[in-house]
Amino acid sequence: MTMTAQEADRIKQAIPSDGVLPVFHQRWSARAFADREVTQEELRRVFEAARWAPSSGNEQPWRYVVGTRGTETHKKILESLMPGNHVWAKKAPVLMIGVAKTRFSKDDRPNHYAVFDLGASTAYLVLQAAALGLTTHQMAGFDREKARTLLAIPDGYDFGAAIALGYQGEPETLANEELIQRETAPRERRPLREIVFAEWGKGLF
Repeated sequence: MTMTAQEADRIKQAIPSDGVLPVFHQRWSARAFADREVTQEELRRVFEAARWAPSSGNEQPWRYVVGTRGTETHKKILESLMPGNHVWAKKAPVLMIGVAKTRFSKDDRPNHYAVFDLGASTAYLVLQAAALGLTTHQMAGFDREKARTLLAIPDGYDFGAAIALGYQGEPETLANEELIQRETAPRERRPLREIVFAEWGKGLF
């Protein structure tokens, strides 16, 4: 028997770490979305969080194109997704694509950290969403040129991820057994010793 949404959510929770904000352990990337709309106020809150991310020179290069279910923008973003993402993301009530302005506004110099800053903004966004009881799933699997054309994104903006946002749904609503297994498997992360070094290859912790 397939897990319920609540059971899947519990198994996805990371083991709490003393002094770390709980939302970091609670956030995970669901693929099953409930048939429930996200309100404009909820959207406003996640983007209010996103806009307070740090950025090089305070450029704030991030821009988000957002489509809610039933809009042309939602349809265009869905059309740009690869088939493996399209099959489940079509049920998400909100789809968006993040892009970053690649030159500084003040002097037109190249901003080599624009996509990095977009990533920071998106991290704030998904954590705020988790704090509101929403789920998000960031996707690399989309056709960038199709998205640029369909959404009329100008040159001079580089892509980050496509993002599905909504309320977590029942795992059994996913299209196939492989997706259900991924939805209900515990999360894993590399230990700190493999990612934080006192000197190269020597763990700090």
